[in-house]
Amino acid sequence: MGLFAFENAPFLDFNDPHEKTVMLQTVQSIRRHLGETYPLRIGEQSRPVHSTFPSVNPMEPNEVVGIMAQGQPSDVEEAVLTAERAYSSWSRIPVWDRAAVLLRAGHLLRQRRRQILAWIALEVGKNWSQADSEVAEAIDHFEWNAREILRWNEGRPIQPLTQEFNQYRYRSLGVGAVISPFNFPTTLPLGMIVAAIAAGNTVVFKPAEDASVIAHQLLNILDEAGLPRGVVNLVTGEGSVVGPALVTHPRIRFVAFVGSRLVGTQIHKSASGLLPGQVHLKRVMTEMGGKNATIVADDADLDWAAKEITAASFGYQGQKCSATSRVIAMRPTYQELLDRVVALAADLSSQYGLPENNAPYGPVINQKALDKILRYYALAPSEGTLALAGKRLDAPGFGVTPLIVSQVLTQSPLFREEIFGPALTFTMAQSFDEALNLANDCEYALTGAVFTRSPERLAEARDRFYVGNLYLNRSSTGAMAGVHPFGGYKGSGTGPKVGSPDYLGFFLEAQTITEKVRY
Repeated sequence: MGLFAFENAPFLDFNDPHEKTVMLQTVQSIRRHLGETYPLRIGEQSRPVHSTFPSVNPMEPNEVVGIMAQGQPSDVEEAVLTAERAYSSWSRIPVWDRAAVLLRAGHLLRQRRRQILAWIALEVGKNWSQADSEVAEAIDHFEWNAREILRWNEGRPIQPLTQEFNQYRYRSLGVGAVISPFNFPTTLPLGMIVAAIAAGNTVVFKPAEDASVIAHQLLNILDEAGLPRGVVNLVTGEGSVVGPALVTHPRIRFVAFVGSRLVGTQIHKSASGLLPGQVHLKRVMTEMGGKNATIVADDADLDWAAKEITAASFGYQGQKCSATSRVIAMRPTYQELLDRVVALAADLSSQYGLPENNAPYGPVINQKALDKILRYYALAPSEGTLALAGKRLDAPGFGVTPLIVSQVLTQSPLFREEIFGPALTFTMAQSFDEALNLANDCEYALTGAVFTRSPERLAEARDRFYVGNLYLNRSSTGAMAGVHPFGGYKGSGTGPKVGSPDYLGFFLEAQTITEKVRY
């Protein structure tokens, strides 16, 4: 099949006055739909809403973005059975027809891009600029996987035998569970869902409670693109209610999860073994966050490093699994780098405002997240020197200013635990060797960054910095599908890497077919 070579979707330019005007108008048009009720979406029907929960605007918590149906274990049962029925036909549709659905959906997402950006700003408090990079990546997932499944469909060459015709091919698995977090409400769920359905599987999708309205917008796009009902089924609700029923269901073949390490490890344990009625061991893929370090050597460009660190640490208020949360700087550069980052962080947080107006700095997702962050902030004075004291903002929303702690103790929870907020520690290293040792002294291994002009040090970092995504002389955030395949080691996840040439392998199983042709 002939397709143009894959290209990453370009970003929108919000410095363009016309683009800014269009976005402001789009936000106002989306606002007219706030407070609507959203049912579960299982197969052809939207199920009646019996129990609900609100999804609110984190900048204005009294504003309800949507009233969501609270799924129950019985709904999970129906969703799995519906997905299983849909699998019998979807898995037999030729790959080029499945790819065509993905390409149409990607085209529709391009058309609805600004509407989705508005929903993201209103429901999860991410400004346009931050949201646009993830929506561009979501578009890429459609385009990338449409091409990748055509490649995988060709199988792999194997050793020939004169008397036989032998084929090595890949086939789909069945029904899978996709469980996604709030912080990248389009690209994270779509990265998993699109790969799963490209491979011929069907899905039960459980989004984060705080991003449930956006999940409905994604399903609208899939529906309009021609995806048959039942191929992707949406069950919203509390993770403690819906999650266990989904993960342990005997007819679920695979679980694809992005979220916290606590939940990810629970899922990995719960999904193991065989339950009554289960004939396959489940495949489990988890991406579980990070405690990412950036090393700054004594020969680095400090102006560039400070800007990149600030963006990676405090973009979207630090609510990224790839965010830099530890800086390890060599002694000659330590204080100057610290001063520069403190100044940039203070300036950024002074611009706190409405994400729907593209303010550079906004709220964290909810009260629970805010309370957790403030507990770490209260601990900070005893764990190091406060270079920038984080505090609760006396302003609308779940706002909190950045925290920067210098000379932090390396055994401190601030140095070791994922906070998932705008908190950054600084640690001094006497040598580049010590910096690498400190960076690797961590239970996570997702992303890392190194700033140096030295080719020898860059080579050493390539060999010794043990992370899934290593960035040299750039920030630890901003992965793009196909360009920066994403996923980590240790407590950061089990792989494979989304946006990679081998990602679809998780959603497929290999089969050998042999036909005797000479007797």
